[in-house]
Order: sequence, then structure tokens, then C-alpha cells
Amino acid sequence: MTGLCWLTARGQRTSLLRIPVKQAKHFSGSSRHSDYADTLPNLKIGAHTRVLFQGFTGRQATANVKESLAWGTKIVGGVKPGVEGEHLGLPVFPSVKAAQERAKPDASAIYVPGNQTAKAIEEAIDAEIPLVVAVAEHVPLHDILRIHSILKTQSKTRLIGANCPGIISAIGKCRIGFQPLPCFAPGNIGIVAKSGTLSYETVASTTRAGLGQSLCISMGGDPLAGTNFVDALKIFEEDPDTQGIILVGEIGGTAEIDAAEWIQDYCRRTAEPKPIMALVGGRQAPPGRIMGHAGAWTAPGEPGPEEKYKALERAGAVMVNHPEKFGEGMKTLLDRSRTPGSSSSFRNQKRGLHTMRRVAVENRQPSIQKLQARTLYVKQFQALEMLKKKGVSVNGGAQSVSDLFFCLTIDRTSLSPTLIASSSAGFEPSSSARLPFVYTTEKFDAGNPLIAAAAAQLQLPESSHAKLAELVQTLWQIYKEKEAFTLEVRASYASETLEVRGARFGFDDAAFRSSGRQEDVHRLRNVAEEVPEEVEAEKDGIVYVKLEGEGSIGTLVNGAGLAMNTVDALSIHGGHCANFLDTGGKATSETVKSSFRIITSDPRVKAIFVNIFGGLTRCDMIAEGIILAFQDLNMSVPVVVRLRGTNEESGQKMIAESGLPLHAFDSFEDAAKKVISLARGM
Repeated sequence: MTGLCWLTARGQRTSLLRIPVKQAKHFSGSSRHSDYADTLPNLKIGAHTRVLFQGFTGRQATANVKESLAWGTKIVGGVKPGVEGEHLGLPVFPSVKAAQERAKPDASAIYVPGNQTAKAIEEAIDAEIPLVVAVAEHVPLHDILRIHSILKTQSKTRLIGANCPGIISAIGKCRIGFQPLPCFAPGNIGIVAKSGTLSYETVASTTRAGLGQSLCISMGGDPLAGTNFVDALKIFEEDPDTQGIILVGEIGGTAEIDAAEWIQDYCRRTAEPKPIMALVGGRQAPPGRIMGHAGAWTAPGEPGPEEKYKALERAGAVMVNHPEKFGEGMKTLLDRSRTPGSSSSFRNQKRGLHTMRRVAVENRQPSIQKLQARTLYVKQFQALEMLKKKGVSVNGGAQSVSDLFFCLTIDRTSLSPTLIASSSAGFEPSSSARLPFVYTTEKFDAGNPLIAAAAAQLQLPESSHAKLAELVQTLWQIYKEKEAFTLEVRASYASETLEVRGARFGFDDAAFRSSGRQEDVHRLRNVAEEVPEEVEAEKDGIVYVKLEGEGSIGTLVNGAGLAMNTVDALSIHGGHCANFLDTGGKATSETVKSSFRIITSDPRVKAIFVNIFGGLTRCDMIAEGIILAFQDLNMSVPVVVRLRGTNEESGQKMIAESGLPLHAFDSFEDAAKKVISLARGM
């Protein structure tokens, strides 16, 4: 069998390379001509969809099943390995195979921890379940790489996730995931998003505008998504229930660029295209940092957030800076297209929304110091020592103009590992070849087409192929053995000798966090050299990133995407943020208290902005936690609180009537103006 590999040189996809690979595992019902793209129709869920739960009897799954049943979702039972019986009045099956044979499910919701998720997905693929939704975070990267190598060999099962809130049909009352149901209303807007909390804000905005939703699909926050933006856009294009489309992107990967290319083609070939709006979160994110989501980081050669924003705008999407604007913006677009005597073409309407503000974002180039921020990046001498132990020639030294650069990382479009060969340290597309290959590859030798392509890109002679193959093979061994997510080396080639001059290695923290693997690599971390506040926040499950500059506004947000967008939007309004802080999907009184303590330890902070979307956690409970934390810590810094979501009016009232220097708002614009004025001492 052969694997297919894109060669991207000078920013253009040019040809397919055939790389010999080990036979991938095939599942029953698949064939030599199986195509994962054939599973796209499985995304169109609705009232007809029969849903199975894996991890059925667990606490989270039990609560979710109760809510989903009450809402109208057709749940046919669940799986508990080796057990048969009943739970919540529904059958418990001993295996997914047994459930498939007896209950005929159309979809499976996987509610197991991250370290068990890959095994559960594989069992569902083996049983040919049409749609699999994996909600867990901290799924090891290499587990998902293996799953994608399996998915590509079959045409029965479609994956959504992992690390996502799932998929929901508001029209068909079918929820497969943990989305907050009170925000949803049947309607005509299709939504696809990377971020859970940003998607909830988007849903709430369209509900307030009286539009409602047809189908909402989450890509999820992991770097390797089973379903991407283009997949969702194809479904929305053909869906008669969908009249308008909203896309919510963020930093990391190329999914937004791929979506822009699709939108451009769609507008060109369609007489009256459906209006499309979009947002890109993380435009103010520090380069090289991972912003909460496992996938919210930019790999070498990937586009930055501003490039994504401009690509979507050029393609025809109407861009907004905050999801609060989606509802009225989409309503305006739809109303104009229906007005007699006006042009019904979306192409002629896309520039007509004066509320959509374009803001230039500073183009910041990452320095190597900033890029070292991920917790499982090891020091250069440690990376070089790993190479020496594998027999690689190492001779550290200063960078020169003749140096060559290699990176073994992931390709988020092909959902596979990729080798990048470049003549530039920044891996700019114009000077790089991006060479994806299948995860089941075992050996690279001098005759491998990937080696030849890398050598051609770097203008190396054929005599270099053997040495180059040895280096790539060693990097691949370290990559798999130690579960790396990126391995970069700087090398020189002279007199038929290839020497490594520098290295930068990063490893998957989920492999250790959820599965206890790679403890030896994790021990290389030296927290004493990291930002103390960031280390302290990590102990409480909080992601805190201290931002450079004159930041005077502390931010406290639940959800990585929403936290990134909060910093973006405050900056657009003229504010200066001191930090990014993600409490996680559920904000509790304890996480709020810990967050306040960390934020106020920064003497720059003059005011705090709390932006919480109450989904599974109610806004009144969050408000109570904020009030208690404020009192317990004897805080004097003024706090602006914006609460949206479940029981938002009750929560806002509690804040307003607390008698504390807390200011409650519903509108983001009003809240932003208030916190900026407080930070300025006005």
C-alpha cells in the first residue's frame, strides 16, 4: 500500500508524492477505495438520529442523558464494557458492537476520560457507527494521530472532536454533546466553531436576534479535528434549513485559510450565496504561546491570526470583532437580501454593515525566547543530548546564512505528521517544503521520495540523501517514542556531512497529564524558571498567561476562545490587558477566588473584567462565587462583571445589588467602556 503526501513548496500545493508505508489497519466494511469524505452526510443529525452513549453510567454522561432526553433527543441506550442491564430506563450494552446490532444507533457520544477516548473511538469505528462525537480534552496527540490513520481507511464513520462540545440540531432537538440548551432556539443559522464558549455566545446572539439555529457543529480545540470548517460549510451549503452561516475561528492551524478558499469558490460559483459571517479569536495572543486550547498555537510555517482574518474577509465573509454582533449583523444581511428592489446577492451586501469595525493588529514576530513558553519545551542542550544518544552528529554553534532548518510536526489539514524542510529559520512558506506522511510509516531511507523532495527544496545533491534520511529517521523515532508535537533542528551540510547545530523540542503534555506516559520527559521541566503566577494558576486547573506591556486590566474568563476574544475586543476598544486567564469550561467559586488572587498579585492591574458565559454552570451560582471571593480576599480593585447565559438576569441582579464595587453589565460594549475607564482612574 502507498500513502499520499502533499508537497507544498513556495506556498503552493504542487504535486502528490507516493510514500511507501506500512499497511494501515482496515476495518470491516472498508475497501481499497474507501474515502473518509464519504461520511460527510452523517453530520446532518436531527429528530431521526438514534444516539448511543459510551461511558453511559458515569456521572457526567448520566446528567447529560437526562437533559438531552428531556429536550427531545432520541437516546437508545449506552455501553458499559462487559455489563448488561438498565440505566435511566434505557438498556446498557456490554460493547459497542452489541449495541450496534441490537439498537442500531446513528451516532455515539463518547463520555470517557482523555486516556480512554482513543480506544472508545476505535471501538465505535470497528462497529461502523456513522457519527462519533468525542468531548474529552487532554486526549494524547499521538493517540489521535493513530485514530486518523484508521479513519482514512474507511468510509462508514465520521468523527467530531476530540475536545469539543459536540453537535446539536436545534430544529431536530438532537444534542450530542454538552451544549447549554437554554441558549438554543430552532431557526435558520448554521454555526461552526473551534471554541465552545465563543459558539455559545454566537448561539445566544442569534437567538436574541430572533434567528435561531439550524445546525451547530464544533470543530473542537484540539490540533487534529475529526471534522473541520470546510466539512461543515459543505453541509450548510446543501442544507435547506440553513439560510445564513457563521464561522468562529482562532489561532493555530490552517482551517480558516482552507475555509476562506472554499468561501471564495462558493461565492464565485453560486448565483445567490448564503450570507457568511466570521470571527477569528486570538489576534492579540503572544506568538508561540498555547492559549488554553491544546490546538491554540501556531506551528512553524502556519498563518497568523491577522492573515486568517484578512483571508476570510477577502473571500467574502463579513467579519466581526465580538460574537455579540453576529445576531443583529446576520439579521441585517438576511433582511436586505429579502427586501424587494434591493440586490439579493450576498456579494453586494457584505461591505454594508457599518457596525463591523476593521482594526489593524500589530504584526509581531516571535522571538525564540517567547517561543520557549510551552511547559514541555526542553532546553536546547537537553534536545541535543537526545540526538547524541541516537548517534546524530552534533556540533552546536552560532547560526549562519548557509544553515538548513527541519521541523517534524503535525499537518492539521492532512491530519498526519509532516516534515518541513526550509532555508529560513522562520519556516516561511516561500522558502519551505511541507511534506506530510502517514503515521504508520516505519522507516525513511535514501530512496524515499520524501527525502528526495526535502533535498530538492534545500538544493542538496543526491549524495546527501543517505545522511538526510538518517536525520529524519532519528527525528521520527524520537517523535514517536517520546510523543513529541514538534521537533526543530538547525543543521549544516558540508563535505557530505550533515551536522546538527541547534535544536528545539516540544512534547505533548496530554500524554503525561491524562495517561501518565513520558514521565522522564516531564521531569525535564524546571518550573523555577517559569512565570510564578502561571505555575500557581496551573495547580488550580487555570490557564494564566501574563502579557507584556502596560496592561492595566486583569481578565477572568471561562473558556479559551472567549478569553482570547475578550483580550482582542478590549484592545480594540483602547484597553490594555495585563493577562489572559481561562478558568476552564466551568467557573466555580473556588476557581474564581484563585483567579482573583493571581490577577491582583500583578501591581499593574487597576481594574478587573470578568466575562463569563454561564452554560452548564448557572450565572446566579457564578455571581454568588464572585461576591464571596471578593469579600474573602478583601479586594479593593474595582471589578466589571458581564454575565451571559443560563439565569443571566438573576446573576446580573445579584452583582448589582451586592453593595460591593462590582459593576454588572449585559452588553460587552458597555462593559468594555466601563472597565477601561476604571483602569484609567476615571
